[in-house]
Amino acid sequence: MKQVLLGFLIWLCYRPLSLTWRFTSQEPQAMDDALRDRQPLILAHWHGDLFALAHCAKRYRLVTIASRSKDGRIMGTLLRLLGVKVTAGSSSRGAVAALKGLIRLMREGYNCSFAVDGPRGPIYKVKPGVLETSRVLHCPIYYASVSCDRAFHWHRSWDRAYIPKPFARIDLQWRGPLPAVDHHDDPRDPQLLAHLEALMLQAKRDARVPGQQPLP
Repeated sequence: MKQVLLGFLIWLCYRPLSLTWRFTSQEPQAMDDALRDRQPLILAHWHGDLFALAHCAKRYRLVTIASRSKDGRIMGTLLRLLGVKVTAGSSSRGAVAALKGLIRLMREGYNCSFAVDGPRGPIYKVKPGVLETSRVLHCPIYYASVSCDRAFHWHRSWDRAYIPKPFARIDLQWRGPLPAVDHHDDPRDPQLLAHLEALMLQAKRDARVPGQQPLP
């Protein structure tokens, strides 16, 4: 109950703050077509970009996984209040049930948002869940490049999280698509994971978030 209350209080601060942001997004034509035709897709991003991206949750009709930890329950409450469908689980607790819930909602017309290095890191290391979902639902993967011209940073957090300051300019560029993972492929294949990781790291390097620590 305490975590739900904290999530609600964060939403009370986040919502008016986000209304001051100047937000632009660029989407490949294939992504526009999929959104228009309600074809399921996967949106991959780094955990640290979550506060900047949550602002556009309703546009993309998102479902995501939140961990069952205290921090996960806080974030899950915030995301629900922002219009995201949330299933609970992580790689260590409830992973199968969470993935099944996510797949069920995607079959009902939602799109999946994956913080690919969450919920506890290591930072900038892609985990297999995003590829497993792509394989099961035969969905393409798009990945984010997020630029923000001013932000508050939590340098001690494992994910190097930041939240845009009032009146920040946020430029979101979706890249891809990566084709759906073939049903013969293993989502835990190190080469598949490394390929997506390299693309997402390059997208992160191309983005501009002043004050953010450099990439490894």
